[in-house]
Amino acid sequence: MSRICFDYGHGGNDPGACYNGRRECDDVLSLGKAVASEVRRHGITVDETRTNDIAVDLDDRSGFENANSYDYFISFHRNAYQPERAMGAETYTYTSPGEQAKLLAHRIQSALVEIGFVNRGVKAANYHVLRETKAPAILVEIGFIDNSGDNNLFDVKRNEIIKVLVKAILAQVGVSYSEPSVSTNQSQDGQTLFRVMAGSYAVRENAEKQVERLKSAGFDATIMIFNK
Repeated sequence: MSRICFDYGHGGNDPGACYNGRRECDDVLSLGKAVASEVRRHGITVDETRTNDIAVDLDDRSGFENANSYDYFISFHRNAYQPERAMGAETYTYTSPGEQAKLLAHRIQSALVEIGFVNRGVKAANYHVLRETKAPAILVEIGFIDNSGDNNLFDVKRNEIIKVLVKAILAQVGVSYSEPSVSTNQSQDGQTLFRVMAGSYAVRENAEKQVERLKSAGFDATIMIFNK
C-alpha cells in the first residue's frame, strides 16, 4: 500500500504569511490534517512532518522524509504578495521533476481550480523541500492568505477542498475514492439524525487511533461497537 509524507509549512515561532490575524501555519495544519485523515480512511499511510503548532526547520523536514520510504511528498502552504493584489492557487515541482511529480502537481492544481481558485498554473522552483527530498515532491499554495476572496473560498468550501485534494491524491496512487458511509437514526423526539462512519476496525487500538485523528482534524468522533 502507498505511503505519503505530508508537510505543513511553517509553525511555532514561524507563522508564515499573516493577514488580519490569520496565520498560514494554522490554515495549512488544519486543512492538511483533515486531508490526511481522509486519505488514511482509504488505507493509505500518511506521515506528517508536524502535527501541532511547532517550528520544524527545513533540514528536519527533508530529513524526516529521507529517513523513510515514501511514494510522494506533499508540502502544504498558502501564498502572499501585497494585500488584496493577487489571488489563486499554484503548485510547484522541483526544477527537474520526474513524471510522477509532474502528474501529481497537475492533478492537485486542477482540483483546486475546480473548486474556484484562479489558475496560476504548475510551476518549477528550487525550494529546499522539493530539492532535498527523495520521493516525487510537490508544494501547493492554496490561495493567497492576504486576499479576502481566496480566504472566503478557503473557509466556505473547506469540505469541498478536502474532498477534491483527497480524490486527486488517491487517483495518483490508483485508489478509488469512496464516500463516508452514512446511517440514519431517529432520536426520541422523532428528529432524523445522520451518522457518518469513517471506518471499521477489528482491533480496538486502531479504532482509537482513527478517533484521535478525526478529533485532531476538528471532527466530533466516538467509537461504536457492532457485532457481525
